[in-house]
Amino acid sequence: MRSALHLLIVAIFLFGGAWPVTKAALTHATPMWFAVGRAGLAAIVSALLLAALRRLHWPRRGDWPSVAALGLLQLGAFFVLAHAAVAMVQAGRTAIISAVVIYWLIPLSVFVLGEKVPAHRWAAAGLGLAGVAVLAGPWAVDWADAEQLFGHLMLVLAALFWTLAIITTRRFPPRSPVFELLPWCFALATLFILPFALLLEPDGGIYGPSWPFMLYIGLIVAPIGTWCVIEVGRRLPGAVASVAFLLVPAFGVLVSALWLREPLGWDMLVGGGLIVASVVLAARE
Repeated sequence: MRSALHLLIVAIFLFGGAWPVTKAALTHATPMWFAVGRAGLAAIVSALLLAALRRLHWPRRGDWPSVAALGLLQLGAFFVLAHAAVAMVQAGRTAIISAVVIYWLIPLSVFVLGEKVPAHRWAAAGLGLAGVAVLAGPWAVDWADAEQLFGHLMLVLAALFWTLAIITTRRFPPRSPVFELLPWCFALATLFILPFALLLEPDGGIYGPSWPFMLYIGLIVAPIGTWCVIEVGRRLPGAVASVAFLLVPAFGVLVSALWLREPLGWDMLVGGGLIVASVVLAARE
């Protein structure tokens, strides 16, 4: 469990800051093409690294359920929905709502995997959701605005696809280490996203000022952060993992406030405090 917590810390710093970086990049890039570049670069860099380590190989037969789930759901569908939504919704809100797998992962872990969730972890989940509600500040959103409503719904659906990928990798564990499957997962995600880019953004692309952001997300955040998140989801119980993932959006809100000057007030302190308390409670044996 300790090694999973170390990976969680890395994921918090990488993914927590990813959405503010993406929001800044979309000033000179279109969402779907940015998602294609992100997945494509991650596929290339992870393949080259594994080739240098002499660990690059075709997925084994028992690996394919995880490769399909991760490539199509956690990366492909999640990237399409979240990148489209970040153009409509504040980066801080995108980080919060897209990462809140807690409202999907605990019930699916119980009903699909048969996990037993003790009372204190249900309480931790409740604290975490309360913190999310405060951070997201639904009272500050104009729900009559169709774009805002649609953007938020896409983020909730993105979290569901992420959760389904976690459930699949736990129900059908891959034979190979997940790190060795990343090139194939990202390649599959790239092929999944590309038609959306061609259809929805025929004149889109990634332009000069956005390329430094693209390189950071594609070469560092996507391969390393994704590996950390997948391993955390596989190694920790569903209730613990779902609550622990809430630290990612909390950090994302902080980065958005400091860098993008998105509003920061009492809600950050109260929401962040509730989330930290929920993680401490969930981590208890």
